[in-house]
Amino acid sequence: MKILVTAASGNIGRMVVDHLLAAGADDVRVLSNHPERAAFPPGVEVVKGYLGKVSTLTGAFDGVERMYLAPVLETVEDVVALARKAGVRHIVDLSGDETTDWQPIARAVEQSGLEWTHLYAGEFSENAAIWCDPIRASDEVRDPFPEAANAPIAMADIARVAAKVLLSEGHAGQTYTLTGPQTLTRAEKIQQIGAALGRNLSIVKVPRDEAIRILEPAMGEYAEWYVDGIGSMVDHPQQATTTVADLTGSATTFAQWVTANTDQFR
Repeated sequence: MKILVTAASGNIGRMVVDHLLAAGADDVRVLSNHPERAAFPPGVEVVKGYLGKVSTLTGAFDGVERMYLAPVLETVEDVVALARKAGVRHIVDLSGDETTDWQPIARAVEQSGLEWTHLYAGEFSENAAIWCDPIRASDEVRDPFPEAANAPIAMADIARVAAKVLLSEGHAGQTYTLTGPQTLTRAEKIQQIGAALGRNLSIVKVPRDEAIRILEPAMGEYAEWYVDGIGSMVDHPQQATTTVADLTGSATTFAQWVTANTDQFR
């Protein structure tokens, strides 16, 4: 069974490849716009191309039975149509529910008539890197909503789930909401980073407008959207699911992710 991993040079796509190979997959094709950056293992078939540029996808889907579809909104309908024409049977997409900007991906995949599995992922644990600079500079982190809570998921867990679904039966027509195993406030995340570093970090609540100004150099126009999104989790915290552990046998806690990535914050 030939499996295609799209956006395979990206963080999650590259990990999907590794998890597929570790699980015994022996016919993996990768679609990558910059294959030279990814150091793909021997035996992986590499096709150069980019989901966002349909003209580069000629032949990419030929002979593919199942594929992992990375979240590229602009061309998803054309990409799905090409996959269907080429004979792809099952698409596993990384997308989101109707409250997110990623719902059009899930909708396009469903409307293709192919078998589908949706992976709805919340905030990545890796997004904690937004605190790297202030933690390197001092023991104080300024944040607008320390009490806002969600259940961050490690990218590697998303990749493990994707590989599991691609390699096993019984997932067609399923939507899997993926979170980390614990719901944590932003203050609790800061405390766990401090514990991993052996430091006593504190979080100082700042006004919304100040938080936007702090984030604008890195996020630009998305800073306001990001801050308001955090604010929505004060009254509506994201609840953790057990889906990752149910499907793969384990799930990475935020503390485990931090312990493995402390060098980012030093």
